[in-house]
Amino acid sequence: MAHQPIKKIVIVGGGTAGWMAAASLSRFAVGKPISITLIESTIIGTVGVGEATIPSIVQFNNSIGLDELDFIRATRASFKLGIQFENWNKIGEQFFHPFSDYGVNFNGVEFQHYFYRLRKADPTQNLHNYSLSCQLAKHNNFAQPLENSNNPLADYSYAYHFDAMLYAKVLRELAISRGVIHIDEKVARVNLCEADGFIESVLLANEQIVTGDLFIDCTGFKGLLIEETLNTGYEDWQEWLLCDSAVAVQCESSGEPAPYTRTTALDAGWMWQIPLQHRMGNGYVFSSRFLDKETATTTLLEKISGKPITTPKPFSFKAGRRKKVWNKNCYALGLASGFLEPLESTSISLIQTGITHLLTFFPDMSFDQAMINEVNRRHQHEMERIRDFIILHYKLTQRTDTEFWRYCQAMEIPASLQHKIDLFKSCGHLLQHEPEAFEKASWLSIYHGFCVEPLRTDNRINHVSNSDIANQLAKMKSMLEQAGKNAISHGDFIQKHCVAPDFDK
Repeated sequence: MAHQPIKKIVIVGGGTAGWMAAASLSRFAVGKPISITLIESTIIGTVGVGEATIPSIVQFNNSIGLDELDFIRATRASFKLGIQFENWNKIGEQFFHPFSDYGVNFNGVEFQHYFYRLRKADPTQNLHNYSLSCQLAKHNNFAQPLENSNNPLADYSYAYHFDAMLYAKVLRELAISRGVIHIDEKVARVNLCEADGFIESVLLANEQIVTGDLFIDCTGFKGLLIEETLNTGYEDWQEWLLCDSAVAVQCESSGEPAPYTRTTALDAGWMWQIPLQHRMGNGYVFSSRFLDKETATTTLLEKISGKPITTPKPFSFKAGRRKKVWNKNCYALGLASGFLEPLESTSISLIQTGITHLLTFFPDMSFDQAMINEVNRRHQHEMERIRDFIILHYKLTQRTDTEFWRYCQAMEIPASLQHKIDLFKSCGHLLQHEPEAFEKASWLSIYHGFCVEPLRTDNRINHVSNSDIANQLAKMKSMLEQAGKNAISHGDFIQKHCVAPDFDK
C-alpha cells in the first residue's frame, strides 16, 4: 500500500469543524480521485455557541471560495475589529485588543520602544491612540482596509461575529455541491484493522458500513475516534486555566451592533457579549471550583442587555490538548483535538490551522511517520503558545476582590510564558517563536492593558530626542483619529453592503 494515494476520506461529526473540513477538502480534491463522506447525527447536538473569530477566518473563507458579502448576509454576521476588555485589571478599567499593529517601526526599531520612551516623560500617552482599529471601534465605525495602501498606519485586519449554526449550513451546502456525501446517522461502532490498529471502517446505527483510508474526527469533546477508539491521551491544563464551565444565552439586540466583542471580568470568570445583526450572543465562562452553575446562570441573565430569546445552555470542558492530533490514519479537528476557553476566540482558528497542516502534509497510504510527527509538533506548539497568551490575561490581573482572582494572580505559570513576561519587563522586546496565532501587537495590547511597562527601551534609540519622538507620534495620532472618526458607522456599513435579507430594519 506504500505510496498509493488516499482515495476515501471519512469525516465523522458535523458542526463547524466537520463542515469546514468538508468544504476545504472538497476544494483540495477537485480533479483528484478522492471521495469525501461526512457522517453526522442530527440527534446529537453540537456546542454551537462559538460566534466570534480572529482575522484568519477571512483568508479561510477566501480559500474555499466563499464570497464575503454573501457569507455575511447568510450568517447574519457583523464585523469584528478586536475585543473590549472590561474590569480585567481592576474594576472600572477597560482596554482594547485590536486586530492591528500600533504605529510604525523606525530605523529597524519596533514602535513600542519609542512609545514607552515618550511615556516615561508623558504618562498620559495611550497606546490606543496609535491603532486604527482602536480609533474605528471608539466611534463604532467600520471601514475595509484599502488594498495596496502605501500608508502602514492604514494596515489592519478584521474578523467576524456570526451565527455558528448558519455558518455550518453555508459550508454544508458548499461541500455537498462539490460532491461531498452526507450521511445523517449515528456511529454505532468503530472497526480497527487487526494487523496495524488503523481505523478500517465505521458501523452505523442502520447497519451500514462505511470504509475509509483517512478518518477525520470532528466528534467534539468525546473524541470518538481519536480517544475512545485509539486511546491517544489528553494533556490537562486546568492548573493554569481554571475555567471549566460556561452557560450561554441569546438575547434581543438593544441597538446597532458594535464592531467588536465585549468581555467583562466577573467574580469567578468572565462574560462575553457578541453582537450579530439580529441578536446578541452572551455567555458566562467560569470555574466550577469557585461558582456553581445556578449562580452563574442567574448572574448572566441579570447582566444581559436585552430580553432572552433562548433558554440558558450550560456546558463543561477541560482545558488542554490531545497528545496527538494525528494518530495512525485518524486526524482530529476542533474540540476533538483539544480545547482552550473562548477568551480570544481561537476555536475556529484552530480548526483552520489543523486543516492547513493536514493539506500541507497530506498523506498517501504509507502514512509516513515523519509527516505525522511534524503535524503533531506544530499542533503542540500552536496550542501551547495560545495557552500562554490566555494565561497572561489571568496572571497579570491586579484584582484581589475574590478568591478566584487571588488564585490567578498568585499561581505558577509555564516557564515559556514567564520568560516572555520577564523579557518585556526588562527591555520592551516582544518575543515570538516560530509563527504564533497571536502576533507581537496582541501581546503588546495585553501588557499595556494590564499596566505592564518595560524598565528600559532599546538602546538604539538613546540618541533620539523626546521632542522628535513626540512630533512623530503626534502626526500618527492625528491621522488615525481623523480616519477613525470619518469612517462610516458599523451599522450603516452593514445596511449599505451586506444586511441579512430576512433581517432588514
